[in-house]
Amino acid sequence: MPVTNYRTEQEFFVDMQRCIGCKACEMACSECETNGHESMIHVNYIDRAVTVQTTVQVCMHCDDPVCANVCPADAITKDEFGVVHTANTARCIGCSNCVMACPFGVPKKDEAYDLMMKCNMCYDRTSAGKKPMCATVCPTQALYYGTREEIAKMRPNSTPVNNFIFGKESVSTKVNIMMPKGSTSLIID
Repeated sequence: MPVTNYRTEQEFFVDMQRCIGCKACEMACSECETNGHESMIHVNYIDRAVTVQTTVQVCMHCDDPVCANVCPADAITKDEFGVVHTANTARCIGCSNCVMACPFGVPKKDEAYDLMMKCNMCYDRTSAGKKPMCATVCPTQALYYGTREEIAKMRPNSTPVNNFIFGKESVSTKVNIMMPKGSTSLIID
């Protein structure tokens, strides 16, 4: 029987249609001691005057992370598992280049610490074979950490998408957004 690496099989899936805005993910994230008790995941309302629809904003862990590419201090790194880590506190100079460059608007500068902070996919947990905190507490499984096979069985009418186009730039990510089947197609010229 071949030995498989748990970390390379597991993927993160976000299904915006299932988010109910309960913010359990934010609470679980803020309980983490490694990020200073600040939530690195954010629940946003689309247009609160018109709808109760919410979206979840997590780091997409880009294959070629622009946040790391524009960091003049080399404070942001990506590991061999595709996790883009939050800025190294010893190196981050608080310039906010990463905040301005991210096409997903994920990194936030914590002014109190003069430091960029973002989700690192609960590296302390996922590196030990556990699921990220946000995925363990989501009551609707809008946030799910598992295999493509598991998500295909759970959501047969949805497709995981992890390629996005911003103008002429194509961005591939470790995190998948679940879309209704047939609603998307990716054409790159």
